[in-house]
Amino acid sequence: MVPDISTGSRTYGLLAYLYGPGRRDEHTDPHLVAAWMPELAPDPGRDPAATLKQLTDRLDLPVLALPKDRRPAQHVWHCPVRTAPGDRHLTDAEWAEVARRIVHATGIAEEGDDKACRWIAVRHAEDHIHIVATLKREDGRSPRRHQDGIRAQAECRKIEKEWGLQILNEGDRTAAQHPTSAERAKAERTGRTEPPRETLREHVRQALAGAADEDEFFRRLTEAGLRLEKRVAPSGDILGYKVALPGDRNRDGAPIWFPGSRLAPDLSLPRIRQRLADGPPEDEPTTATGHQGSARPAGARRDATHVAEQAVTVLAGDDDAAGAAQLIGVGELLDAVAQTSPASTRKELAEAARAFERATRSHTRAEHADHRALRSAARGIVRAGNALGKGEDGGTTAMLLSTMVLVTIAAIRWHSARGHAQQAAAARQAAQHLRAAYQTASATPMKAMREQGRRLPAPVRDRYADTVEAALPGQSDHVLREPGWDALAATLAQAERVGHDPDALLQQAIEWRELETADNVTDVLVWRLRRMGKLPATVDLPGTRAHPRTPPPQPRSPKQPAAEPTARHDTNSTRRPGPRR
Repeated sequence: MVPDISTGSRTYGLLAYLYGPGRRDEHTDPHLVAAWMPELAPDPGRDPAATLKQLTDRLDLPVLALPKDRRPAQHVWHCPVRTAPGDRHLTDAEWAEVARRIVHATGIAEEGDDKACRWIAVRHAEDHIHIVATLKREDGRSPRRHQDGIRAQAECRKIEKEWGLQILNEGDRTAAQHPTSAERAKAERTGRTEPPRETLREHVRQALAGAADEDEFFRRLTEAGLRLEKRVAPSGDILGYKVALPGDRNRDGAPIWFPGSRLAPDLSLPRIRQRLADGPPEDEPTTATGHQGSARPAGARRDATHVAEQAVTVLAGDDDAAGAAQLIGVGELLDAVAQTSPASTRKELAEAARAFERATRSHTRAEHADHRALRSAARGIVRAGNALGKGEDGGTTAMLLSTMVLVTIAAIRWHSARGHAQQAAAARQAAQHLRAAYQTASATPMKAMREQGRRLPAPVRDRYADTVEAALPGQSDHVLREPGWDALAATLAQAERVGHDPDALLQQAIEWRELETADNVTDVLVWRLRRMGKLPATVDLPGTRAHPRTPPPQPRSPKQPAAEPTARHDTNSTRRPGPRR
């Protein structure tokens, strides 16, 4: 059950919407289910003689009775309350009980207070009601509604438990402000796909991703096409900033500005400065390996993969401040990847970045220096530019996304262990979008590797099956039945051809990070081996050139001799772990 409190200045306009047909004729049978005094509240939905003006006048009476200088500018309190998808439909009597409990909990009209604010509850759909109140009591005082949003949520959690409804996650006041109903209505009228607030928030986060300093951040905002206005002190110091979308204007024709703090708590200028204070230097973005960031998208993605894997380890540790910092850096990395991704994955990655944005904020204080490597990786990706989604770019994109799925799973665990329900849910949603993007990005390179693996000589495939069995004794049977086994065999063969010991390299890849959270162990190992072994992230499709002869294997332990490679190609070899004959 979700309450969403806002305030406004026009009682009649809100009632006209509630009792009207809706923007898509979705309102059915609008009527009152509860009121401060039902006998004094006319119901235009059920009483043919009642009018919207009559109901407006009754609600506004305590406000209009005051001198004009004592009337609040925003005197209308509006709280839609909606059940979760899948919940049963409540009766009118149950919705009336919900309304009474919420106005009591929020201080609008406490039970037994005959001087409380006037309020009504309108129902025009099966799954929600709208509570409307005017913010002056009968005695002319204002209601005590401090933290009314939190109190409304707490009451909804109680109702959910008592009535057997879905129990939703608690809020913690770290979420970004949602667009108001008026903003959403305006977006629909003007043909926008979303309210400007959400578009601006995404642009600001992308401008911040990997920015070296404040000047670069502001420059990126203007390059993105946003209107930018800085608040400058007489001394010349910049005190704040605000942004607007071109063409988004109010009734007077003036731009509709949004300060950073109204877009999200961490986008205010002071919070941005805290993040930039330990960011990468302007001209020397460095990777975790200490090398200057690659100027090509594929190289930048490889560098970022290594850094992202390190974030998994930090999130598995007990240092809360370091973990919180890593989450901020992961958010920047996702923003960087989303804005430079190929068209095939851009939508899913943009949704992943938006969802994970909620997971970057909690009440745990972050040590910002701890996300320097992630910010440098994000900067490298932005500076390298857009990936094409083909060849090496496509392979390294899949390599990075495979690791980012593990990072978001680590974020889910980190937040869940600390009771951050909203953030854990956001990370879970981001993981779903990342999985979808990974499936798209990996389809072509994994298909080529699988085909190459199936063309390996049968004794060579058997030898690599022994390698997997020795390295993963408890999981080998499952791994060898995964769709990616052929790609793993091809990767081990390619590593051996360039001089690696496949047994040692596979063991190193397994020990580098745990595999328990991986959806597909073979996929994770393929990309990890290719990064660690400095192998190409893509291979030629079979048939484009002759398959190179596999060289003799490296010496193995005496207890498990290796089969000699042979020129015979058996594409139907399906050997599984078992007793050797």
